[in-house]
Amino acid sequence: MFQKVLVLIDHSEGRVPQVSLECCSLARRLTSKTNGKVNAVVLGSSLDGIRAAVEHLPVDRISFADDPLLEKYTPGAYVEALEQLITEDGPDVVLMGHTYQNMDLSPRLAARIRRALVTDCVAIREDEDPPVFVHPMFHGKLNADIRVRSPKPWLVTIQSGAFGGRTDERGTPEIEARTVHIDSDAIHREFLEEVSVTADRVDLTKAEIIVGVGRGVRNEENLSLIKDLASALGAEIGASRPIVDNGWLERDRQIGSSGQTVSPKLYFAIGISGAIQHIVGIRNSGCIVAINSDPNAPIFNVAAYGIVGDMAKVVPLLTEKIRQLKTG
Repeated sequence: MFQKVLVLIDHSEGRVPQVSLECCSLARRLTSKTNGKVNAVVLGSSLDGIRAAVEHLPVDRISFADDPLLEKYTPGAYVEALEQLITEDGPDVVLMGHTYQNMDLSPRLAARIRRALVTDCVAIREDEDPPVFVHPMFHGKLNADIRVRSPKPWLVTIQSGAFGGRTDERGTPEIEARTVHIDSDAIHREFLEEVSVTADRVDLTKAEIIVGVGRGVRNEENLSLIKDLASALGAEIGASRPIVDNGWLERDRQIGSSGQTVSPKLYFAIGISGAIQHIVGIRNSGCIVAINSDPNAPIFNVAAYGIVGDMAKVVPLLTEKIRQLKTG
């Protein structure tokens, strides 16, 4: 489909977010039929600290653009650097995670190089020509099919967890240093400080097992049953919006269109009706198990396994059975 794909690697404090790893996995998939090349780009200053985190990415080449003006993100400096790298490499498509930083960067970059931008992509129909990019609208209630007919390269930001690609793939890419020339006059924003919103924020995108809870839990006291099940499974706890709005769980545990998008191997949906706003956050889970007292709940339409019953009765039995299996 594509001969050349360029991936922008986000990083902070020597770490690479999962969505950047997913971009690499997707880029490899998009070039598999053409035996094309994938180049990952790392922008920053004094990049030795990030090298160990990226040197085995499943790409063909990693380009380090090291410049003091790239030490902290500013749109002017990043656009200048990326414009030069894109011009030199001539990729067919540029992939980056749909992060807050890239939501600021990508439209500026698209305007600078005068190319099309598809944001928050959740699927790509590769068998069509040109390929169709799927973009959610109205909090996931509708999907827009986007065919780009303008010249390449196309810019695409992808939603974390949307493609469910492996993030443990390893490669032996060529490592190179790239020189970029940044005009300091193009930097119109001064970086003051970086503030962590929640230092202990839960990152559910990394969890392999999640126990999700919704309004069907009925009261805050019943959350103890959910916590017992999560403990038995070694799982993280997630929530639909009503649970968070009631203050029963922290905001960073919210899953869905206004929360996190997750792709665990196993997802328990307990007392969750299955509103589209929640479904968009869990649809890439490996296996969904639903427990709900309403046999017509929409969640059963996406669940691999369903239990119709009162969660206050079902969950303790399930927890005890799991503990028995673990202890032999």
